[in-house]
Amino acid sequence: MQKHISFLPKIAALSVMAAFAAPAMAQSAGSNIVNVGWFHLAPQDSSDVLTKNDGPGAGPIAGSGSTVSNADTLGVAFTHFFTDNFALTADLGIPPTFNLNGSGTIAGVGQIGSAKQWSPAIVAKWYFGDANSKFRPFVGAGVSYVWYDSIQLNDGFQRALSSKYTGGALSTASSTANLSSSWAPVLNLGATYNIDQNWSLSLSVSYVAIKTNADITTNLPAAAGGTTHSSTSLTINPIVSFLSVGYKF
Repeated sequence: MQKHISFLPKIAALSVMAAFAAPAMAQSAGSNIVNVGWFHLAPQDSSDVLTKNDGPGAGPIAGSGSTVSNADTLGVAFTHFFTDNFALTADLGIPPTFNLNGSGTIAGVGQIGSAKQWSPAIVAKWYFGDANSKFRPFVGAGVSYVWYDSIQLNDGFQRALSSKYTGGALSTASSTANLSSSWAPVLNLGATYNIDQNWSLSLSVSYVAIKTNADITTNLPAAAGGTTHSSTSLTINPIVSFLSVGYKF
């Protein structure tokens, strides 16, 4: 009995040594990872013509259009691994501000306005390799809910719109805009490099299919028809790059 007991410390020591000798599980079932980094959004945009919907001179403004600028912002992502290969990521961050510029027959007004876009996303991902791989490519698909706030129309665009709708007469009429919210599909691919069992670097590229309807309300003098409404549709479809540092806990 004494002989058997004397082996216990040795077995325990060998077990500890084996644990340290085993490769670190960088991304395995049950792992939670927080990534913080830089989002770059590059719209692949197009737009319908701006249309006056009611009142005198109702109809499309021929050749009018708009373009959406690139945007950058801070991004945060939380990932939970359900298995060594399957994970779910919540993409968040500070909402980027997009600038909308006139094109075609309204290019002369320059910047039309700006808006902040909120687009949190849930993405299911499949990681290739195993939990101990240093380099792990992944693909994913998910959905984002998109809405806008802090929508502003520039004074120059408001003056141009008022002048257009009053036949060239000067007007101090003001305009406000609303952008519709929507669900948008997300396609994602990227790769993670595991520096050690806790820290990693990640680069991903996503395509988000976003379309929004813009409704503009312009308050004109009564002689010019009073309050009038205009509309257009914007297809934004940004390609979103996300370069980040991750920490597993």
